[in-house]
Amino acid sequence: MTHYLLSVVQPTGGEPPPPDELDEIMRRVAAFNDELREAGVWVFSGGLHAPETATVLRPEDGDVLITDGPYAEGKEYLGGLCLITAADLDEALEWGRKAALATTLPVEVRPFADAH
Repeated sequence: MTHYLLSVVQPTGGEPPPPDELDEIMRRVAAFNDELREAGVWVFSGGLHAPETATVLRPEDGDVLITDGPYAEGKEYLGGLCLITAADLDEALEWGRKAALATTLPVEVRPFADAH
Protein backbone atom coordinates (compact mmCIF):
# COMPACT_ATOMS: atom_id res chain seq x y z
CA MET A 1 0.00 0.00 0.00
CA THR A 2 1.15 3.52 -0.80
CA HIS A 3 0.41 6.63 1.23
CA TYR A 4 -1.31 9.44 -0.65
CA LEU A 5 -2.02 13.00 0.40
CA LEU A 6 -5.40 14.41 -0.62
CA SER A 7 -4.98 18.19 -0.39
CA VAL A 8 -8.09 20.37 -0.31
CA VAL A 9 -7.40 23.56 -2.28
CA GLN A 10 -9.09 26.65 -0.83
CA PRO A 11 -9.42 29.88 -2.86
CA THR A 12 -7.80 32.93 -1.25
CA GLY A 13 -10.28 35.60 -0.22
CA GLY A 14 -13.27 33.40 -0.95
CA GLU A 15 -16.45 33.86 1.02
CA PRO A 16 -17.57 30.88 3.07
CA PRO A 17 -20.82 29.31 1.96
CA PRO A 18 -24.02 30.27 3.79
CA PRO A 19 -24.57 28.32 7.05
CA ASP A 20 -27.11 25.89 5.58
CA GLU A 21 -24.76 25.03 2.68
CA LEU A 22 -21.78 24.75 5.02
CA ASP A 23 -23.73 22.37 7.27
CA GLU A 24 -24.46 20.15 4.27
CA ILE A 25 -20.80 20.23 3.14
CA MET A 26 -19.64 19.28 6.64
CA ARG A 27 -22.17 16.43 6.72
CA ARG A 28 -20.76 15.12 3.41
CA VAL A 29 -17.17 15.48 4.67
CA ALA A 30 -18.03 13.52 7.84
CA ALA A 31 -19.65 10.80 5.71
CA PHE A 32 -16.57 10.72 3.46
CA ASN A 33 -14.28 10.33 6.50
CA ASP A 34 -16.53 7.54 7.82
CA GLU A 35 -16.30 5.79 4.44
CA LEU A 36 -12.49 6.05 4.51
CA ARG A 37 -12.39 4.54 7.99
CA GLU A 38 -14.79 1.72 7.07
CA ALA A 39 -12.63 0.91 4.02
CA GLY A 40 -9.52 0.78 6.23
CA VAL A 41 -7.63 3.40 4.19
CA TRP A 42 -7.92 6.41 6.54
CA VAL A 43 -4.71 7.49 8.29
CA PHE A 44 -5.38 11.12 9.24
CA SER A 45 -7.44 14.11 8.12
CA GLY A 46 -8.12 17.66 9.21
CA GLY A 47 -8.83 21.22 8.19
CA LEU A 48 -6.44 24.13 8.51
CA HIS A 49 -6.90 27.76 9.52
CA ALA A 50 -6.24 30.45 6.89
CA PRO A 51 -2.64 31.23 5.85
CA GLU A 52 -2.49 34.44 7.89
CA THR A 53 -2.45 32.26 11.04
CA ALA A 54 0.78 30.57 9.92
CA THR A 55 4.29 31.10 11.21
CA VAL A 56 7.11 30.39 8.77
CA LEU A 57 10.53 29.21 9.97
CA ARG A 58 13.23 29.70 7.34
CA PRO A 59 16.89 28.69 7.71
CA GLU A 60 19.16 31.68 7.11
CA ASP A 61 22.91 32.04 7.72
CA GLY A 62 23.07 29.19 10.24
CA ASP A 63 20.05 30.41 12.19
CA VAL A 64 16.28 30.31 11.69
CA LEU A 65 14.28 33.39 10.73
CA ILE A 66 10.69 33.36 12.07
CA THR A 67 8.02 35.38 10.28
CA ASP A 68 4.25 35.65 10.59
CA GLY A 69 2.05 34.43 7.79
CA PRO A 70 3.02 32.86 4.49
CA TYR A 71 6.03 34.17 2.61
CA ALA A 72 4.44 33.75 -0.79
CA GLU A 73 1.03 34.99 -1.85
CA GLY A 74 -1.21 32.91 -4.01
CA LYS A 75 -4.72 32.60 -5.34
CA GLU A 76 -5.16 29.32 -3.49
CA TYR A 77 -3.91 27.72 -0.29
CA LEU A 78 -4.00 24.40 1.51
CA GLY A 79 -7.31 24.38 3.36
CA GLY A 80 -7.25 20.82 4.64
CA LEU A 81 -5.71 17.44 4.09
CA CYS A 82 -6.35 13.75 4.29
CA LEU A 83 -3.69 11.06 4.44
CA ILE A 84 -4.77 7.68 3.09
CA THR A 85 -3.32 4.36 2.02
CA ALA A 86 -4.25 3.02 -1.39
CA ALA A 87 -3.21 0.10 -3.55
CA ASP A 88 -2.44 2.34 -6.51
CA LEU A 89 -2.97 5.78 -8.03
CA ASP A 90 -6.34 4.81 -9.53
CA GLU A 91 -7.71 3.96 -6.09
CA ALA A 92 -6.27 7.18 -4.63
CA LEU A 93 -7.86 9.20 -7.45
CA GLU A 94 -11.23 7.62 -6.70
CA TRP A 95 -10.93 8.72 -3.07
CA GLY A 96 -9.84 12.17 -4.29
CA ARG A 97 -12.92 12.35 -6.51
CA LYS A 98 -15.12 11.58 -3.51
CA ALA A 99 -13.29 14.22 -1.44
CA ALA A 100 -13.83 16.86 -4.15
CA LEU A 101 -17.54 16.06 -4.29
CA ALA A 102 -17.83 16.18 -0.48
CA THR A 103 -15.94 19.47 -0.03
CA THR A 104 -17.04 21.15 -3.30
CA LEU A 105 -13.40 22.25 -3.66
CA PRO A 106 -10.49 21.10 -5.83
CA VAL A 107 -8.47 18.22 -4.38
CA GLU A 108 -4.87 17.44 -5.30
CA VAL A 109 -3.80 13.78 -5.01
CA ARG A 110 -0.10 13.18 -4.49
CA PRO A 111 1.87 10.05 -3.48
CA PHE A 112 4.52 10.21 -0.78
CA ALA A 113 8.04 10.08 -2.24
CA ASP A 114 9.22 7.43 0.21
CA ALA A 115 5.99 5.46 0.22
CA HIS A 116 6.16 1.69 0.41
